[in-house]
Amino acid sequence: MRLPAETDAALRAVLWDMDGTLVDTEPYWIVAEHELVESFGGTWGHEQAMRLVGQALPTSAGILQEAGVAMGVREIIDTLTARVVEQLGVAVPWRPGARELLTELSAAGIACALVTMSERPMVERILKHLPAGTFAAVVTGDSVTRGKPDPEPYLKALDLLEGGLPGLTDSECVAIEDSLPGATSAVAAGLATIVVPNALDLPVDLGAAHWATLAGRTAGDVAAVLSQVVTAQAVTETADRVGA
Repeated sequence: MRLPAETDAALRAVLWDMDGTLVDTEPYWIVAEHELVESFGGTWGHEQAMRLVGQALPTSAGILQEAGVAMGVREIIDTLTARVVEQLGVAVPWRPGARELLTELSAAGIACALVTMSERPMVERILKHLPAGTFAAVVTGDSVTRGKPDPEPYLKALDLLEGGLPGLTDSECVAIEDSLPGATSAVAAGLATIVVPNALDLPVDLGAAHWATLAGRTAGDVAAVLSQVVTAQAVTETADRVGA
């Protein structure tokens, strides 16, 4: 898909967050957190749950330990993940417009990657509900050393995508995120980022665009965001050269 004539960039890949962006699993995680904290005699409120949105699972486990969960980090992660997977067995709560946009991007020949802090067992439960090959690359929380908000997950996804898309650069990609840690990670990796807030409001200056929903959005809309970013960067670079 070519962008408008004022740029020579093309949208070649879209990198997706999962929890809260592709599927609305945040309520499932909160249920699991409540149950776990309460099993140790503690209480778990809304503000505490919101601290965990978009975080790497080891970070979330540490916060749960502070709330009184007397378990190791690995055991906490496994317990939470198992409970969320159990809930997914009842229903997969897709975000409005997400599967439709995935389908359109695929039809347009634009590669997609999944970049999530959830671990592989849970991710596999989601992937089995999508056509084989929907994602050309999948990065999970247990496949990186530093999770979001560090850029490592998105940088790893770009490396994986480049294997099938020779010469791919970050200026040909867009990330879609719903959380502050996730969007911070994508922006730090150099990606034009579309923010679609879900559980929490996000700073209006975070990312290249803020959309209320993915419903009704098209591959052309995603390409237009990239076009705006590339054009703005070109204007800035020209101004810097003139001023030098």
